[in-house]
Amino acid sequence: MHALEHYWQLMRFHRPIGTLLLLWPTLSALWLANDGMPSFKLTIIFCLGVIITRAAGCIVNDVADRNFDGHVNRTQDRPLARRIISVQSALLLAGSLCLIAFLLVCLTNVNTVLLSVVAVALLVIYPFMKRITHWPQVVLGAAFSWGIPMAYMASINECNSICWLLFGASVIWALAYDTLYAMVDREDDIKIGIKSTAVLCAPYDRLLVFVCHCLVLALYCVIGVLLALNVYFFMAVFVGLLIAFYQQWLIRDGLPQHYFKAFLHNNWFGLLLFVGILLGIRL
Repeated sequence: MHALEHYWQLMRFHRPIGTLLLLWPTLSALWLANDGMPSFKLTIIFCLGVIITRAAGCIVNDVADRNFDGHVNRTQDRPLARRIISVQSALLLAGSLCLIAFLLVCLTNVNTVLLSVVAVALLVIYPFMKRITHWPQVVLGAAFSWGIPMAYMASINECNSICWLLFGASVIWALAYDTLYAMVDREDDIKIGIKSTAVLCAPYDRLLVFVCHCLVLALYCVIGVLLALNVYFFMAVFVGLLIAFYQQWLIRDGLPQHYFKAFLHNNWFGLLLFVGILLGIRL
């Protein structure tokens, strides 16, 4: 039972926030690509795919960071950092999860399968970006948003302009919430040489997060206008702006626990925009 618990933690199933942040943009793409009526088959495939690929991504990230996590207060109890699970076992599990995800994608079409190769590449390279650039959040955003073009390709066998607008909004949103996440660990990251937007933009981190949220909402407005979505969608966008202001209020005192609370609060931001799409198309 202890071993199962360690693997459960390795896949981060005890902390579903990452799965949810990946889920809302993917579901939004499914609903937009299918005019509010995605098939049950595609919905199940992409929901399971989100859960599985996020778990695999967490494992790859922990393997890459196993020698760093022990020096960061928030991550020092992770199984690989504590050497409770071997690297070989972790990689075997990640490979198995990727195989399951690939089999799910094979239930769609050839072009979606080809796009899944990019998803795997993003999953693998992201953890190493923190050593190379202060903008690893952009790579994470691409990884967390790649379900959008895959959903469009699986649904209509093309990635149209709406797809890429939604993809851009999702990448910028990830830049916002992952900057908040990095702000929690900023002091530890500086000590061990890990790069992030939170380190690079330290004096202006709150401004960066707020500007990103505003850009996301602006792109959603463009999508809403192009698709002639109804007033309920734009009401959701307005409430999203209020949520962005609330997150700014949360982090006003610069305390790490409040950065983390604001990061978690992005789940409601993403859910709200998805609900806006649901209501905007169907009502």
